Amino acid sequence: MPPAPTLLPFSSASRPSPPPSSYSKDDKGKKPRPFAPPLSPPNRLLLLLSALCLLVGVGGISFAAVVLRRPPRTVTIIRCGRAEDALRTFRSKSLAGDKDGVVARPKVLGFVGVQTGFSSADRRAALRSTWFPSDPEGLGSLERATGLAFRFVIGRTKDSKKMADLRQEIDMYHDFMLIDVEEDYIKLPQKTLAFFKAAFNLFDADFYIKADDDIYLRPDRLATLLAKDRPHRLTYIGCMKKGPVITDPKMRWYESSGHLIGNEYFLHAYGPIYALSAEVVASLAIARNDSLRMFSNEDVTVGSWMLAMNVNHEDNRAICDPKCTPTSIAVWDIPRCSGLCNPVERMKELHNFSMCSKSPTLPLEEK
Repeated sequence: MPPAPTLLPFSSASRPSPPPSSYSKDDKGKKPRPFAPPLSPPNRLLLLLSALCLLVGVGGISFAAVVLRRPPRTVTIIRCGRAEDALRTFRSKSLAGDKDGVVARPKVLGFVGVQTGFSSADRRAALRSTWFPSDPEGLGSLERATGLAFRFVIGRTKDSKKMADLRQEIDMYHDFMLIDVEEDYIKLPQKTLAFFKAAFNLFDADFYIKADDDIYLRPDRLATLLAKDRPHRLTYIGCMKKGPVITDPKMRWYESSGHLIGNEYFLHAYGPIYALSAEVVASLAIARNDSLRMFSNEDVTVGSWMLAMNVNHEDNRAICDPKCTPTSIAVWDIPRCSGLCNPVERMKELHNFSMCSKSPTLPLEEK
């Protein structure tokens, strides 16, 4: 049998050391000290801030959990900054219960912005009585038939009476795109840039077309032109021109920065109508306003941007035809006027000609 284990006497040396304490037997006559010193004011502030951050964090997590559990909802884009598509605003109000009734940034073949001003109500009336639809149903039908969306494009003014009149016209026709720029003839380059920025953000188009309110247009033929296959993604379609730079301040089309150009303008499109492909407008949409040079004339200004962007210049004389033909797309009084010389009367005269308004989209031999 193995020997019994020897029991060692328990001594204080074998006891585990007690944890350090702020109070011991030697301190019997003394007042016990607290375990930790009291918080100083900075420490209290830090503690309060920590607690506040914790509460905010817990609240944020709770809010996120609630939001994520909600069913997704469609966000309708009818405004971009201070730009607005009046037609979609109207539709969103009339179809308030239909989530699918208004599409965010609708896809179209082309968006056509007809540039207009506060003094051009008679021109808009002439357009609505000829080739431009006069009601939302007509605009929708034309868009479905051609793939082209049309809006009048206008900025703002400090004249409250003019703004009130414009609001009445918008409420009647719902065919405007409102952009955040001061309406002023000498600021047409700035308005054009604002138009392209707003149009790109509000519409997903293959082409963006700038047109004036004093031309006669065949939307069906414009759609046929834009729908053609092209090898170039960066495309600039217009009735191209060159010409001497006007440096005499007394003459029309005076160019105050003519010394930067030379004696002759570079190739660029006439201003009444031209089209830019989506890739071109996408670059303009993200450009800072002060990063692009503004010349005195809008068509020259856009032409200079196109040179810098290395686009393909596509010259098409059918969009600057002086008379209606089986192939004309846009008709205006070139070269006498930049548009129709007497647009209100001439618009109606042209529309009464069968060749202008009722001829086939394509010439018979091309069908």
